[in-house]
Amino acid sequence: MKYKNNKYRGFLFVEIVTALAIVGLLLVMFAVSLSGFGRFNHYQLVRQRCIAAARAELDSVTTVGKPIGEEDFKQLWPKLSVSIEKTDGAGQWKGLKLVKVKTKAKSFNKDVEVELSRYILVEARATQRSSNAASQSSRGN
Repeated sequence: MKYKNNKYRGFLFVEIVTALAIVGLLLVMFAVSLSGFGRFNHYQLVRQRCIAAARAELDSVTTVGKPIGEEDFKQLWPKLSVSIEKTDGAGQWKGLKLVKVKTKAKSFNKDVEVELSRYILVEARATQRSSNAASQSSRGN
């Protein structure tokens, strides 16, 4: 028994166009997702830089008593801005200073803002410096 219906061999043009359209849509979705991941990673990178800068400022204020110099800060973190606010502690924190450090930057269209704070004991640092100076002068004699 022979069939003479060889008219529909191979792919139809419509099937090929449909397959290409589906592959094109998949490629577009993949490109959009990669762009989204790139933006998210850039945001996280800028956020980590803000955290590092705020921690460095807090450490500087805690140990040295003053923030990092403006030139040094701009050299380390050129696209960040920083503000430092000092207030007296209240309640159980009375006698301490509350130091708040805010860092800001931009990641594409999003603003990244990080605020870190720490209570520091100002009198203890001054007392420690004077005792260190006294011990160094006694060694020098």
